Amino acid sequence: MRMRAIAYRLPGTMKAVGRFASAPADPPEKHASIAVSVSKPAVVLSLVAASILAGCDGGSTEVSKAEPGTIPATEQRPGDPIAGYDALLNRSVVTCGLPYSVYAASTGAPAPAYPLPARTGRNAELPYALTAFNADSGVELVTGNCLGCHAAPLNGELVIGLGNEFLDFTGDPVMAVEAAGAYVETDAEAAEWQRWADRLSAIAPWSMTDTIGANPADALTLALMAHRDPKTLEWSEEPLIELPPVEALPVSVPPWWNVGKKHAMFYNGQGRGDHVGYMMLASTTCTDSVAEAKAIDAWFTDVRAYLATLEAPAYPYPIDAALAAEGEELFKSECKKCHGTYGDSARYPNKLVDLEEVGTDPIMAERAYGDSDRFIRWFNSSYYGRRAEAQPGLGYVAPPLDGVWATAPYLHNGSVPTLAAMLETSARPVYWRFAAARPDYDRNALGWDYEALAEGREQFASLDEQKWVYDTTRPGFGNQGHDFGDILSQEERRALLEYLKTL
Repeated sequence: MRMRAIAYRLPGTMKAVGRFASAPADPPEKHASIAVSVSKPAVVLSLVAASILAGCDGGSTEVSKAEPGTIPATEQRPGDPIAGYDALLNRSVVTCGLPYSVYAASTGAPAPAYPLPARTGRNAELPYALTAFNADSGVELVTGNCLGCHAAPLNGELVIGLGNEFLDFTGDPVMAVEAAGAYVETDAEAAEWQRWADRLSAIAPWSMTDTIGANPADALTLALMAHRDPKTLEWSEEPLIELPPVEALPVSVPPWWNVGKKHAMFYNGQGRGDHVGYMMLASTTCTDSVAEAKAIDAWFTDVRAYLATLEAPAYPYPIDAALAAEGEELFKSECKKCHGTYGDSARYPNKLVDLEEVGTDPIMAERAYGDSDRFIRWFNSSYYGRRAEAQPGLGYVAPPLDGVWATAPYLHNGSVPTLAAMLETSARPVYWRFAAARPDYDRNALGWDYEALAEGREQFASLDEQKWVYDTTRPGFGNQGHDFGDILSQEERRALLEYLKTL
């Protein structure tokens, strides 16, 4: 029996307090709406499942590349979903952080806006994206967890597994940590604070973007790998291999409820083999030995088992059954080859589609395929790659469409704001921004309300305004391709959109 994506109702409002606070959020409304709300230090070290990584072939240092086509299944290690849910809410793969006393003094220790009943001890007092634990030094620490990127408010509830597409990575996380240092009181706290500050300083340039919603998971993970010995996992202040480009390509956070269907975790077909080795790579922030990595692996197998039980949230509004039935026939004739079938005859093909065929922005796939051999070799020879056999491919995987109505914006880079625009390339805006920091849901176009702009970000003098502008003319931000819906009539597109609400 599969488990629903667990959600909890929002009891009040989110208050911004201190430098670690999140953006203010309004009370829940009747329409679908999403909140922009996770603290910067928590987010920067919570990039787990979204991180795209080069694959390996069972520990070999050779670099192999994937051809387009069906991605074969790999048996995953069994785990306990119930234990995994508890671990997801009360543990973190990031094993360093800010002393709790410093966190509390610098932020005022705001109460969680989305309290999760299964959170225990100190965690019950923290925002959902933060986790507390006791370090070996005896100091209680607070750090980021997976939910920073992989949970988001929807219809006044926090939905575990929904990627947060409104995260703000445009600020410098080091500034917040440095400011918090003024509240350190003991030598033990100072040592823990310094370790946290040093790690953030080393990777800060790769943890920032200049556009709201663009997730720097790829570059951040590769930067962490560059600072570690792959055999021992020992941290090096100086990079041991050439660092990745500082300008991170945008990544849209995929929903966790598709984990159970996907044979490869990432957009370009990477992440095959044992999924846990990839999921726990955020531990490279602070895990300084193979023994520590083994300890995390022992419980993260349960987390992966829990994620495989998740199901997408149901569309919350009325659906025209007759129109949806028409759309289903269209879907079966035009879309199932790549995206699979749903309902009683559900089958997902796990198809890696060639770049030329899909036509979407190629830069992410090309960079991983052509300029990441050093990272592939690192992963192959590390503890994380011992069971994996992933390969980068010159293409993108057509994703499962469960709950697709809730996962705007679309494509691997989040460049298309609505499903309606996905089905009609001429309707895609070149420049656009969300209509508000917390936009309403558009039931007709299936996406968050947005504003099309005549010009790019240069029209705004303020950086705070510029960061909301999505510019599809930039390298890696393109909204081209996936033009398969252009052959449909407006009536056919309407029917197809109605069917997509049912998945």
